Amino acid sequence: MDRHRLAEERSLAYHAVIAERLRREPALVDRAQARVRAWLARGEPTPFYGRAWASVLEQSPTSIAAFLVDRGERACELRQSTPFAGVLSARERWRIWREVGERFAEDV
Repeated sequence: MDRHRLAEERSLAYHAVIAERLRREPALVDRAQARVRAWLARGEPTPFYGRAWASVLEQSPTSIAAFLVDRGERACELRQSTPFAGVLSARERWRIWREVGERFAEDV
């Protein structure tokens, strides 16, 4: 089992749900922007991620949603430190965790 690929697939699935929610709740962008501002003020996780996310979050909610599910290298990298943490409930996260794990096991 490729645990790295599994983690990427779970992250992508998590962000796909957030992207869908973002289309209905554009105010989620404000929360993410506030988190990024806090990151930049503290210098955590690193200024690189803060600046990169700040740039993404300046776009329209539709563009942000598209970025969240992009399989490109930059999107994959940024999803590893997401400003959208806390958007989904624990129940939603566990459902995604389980479903992707089951789907991944079937593909192997």
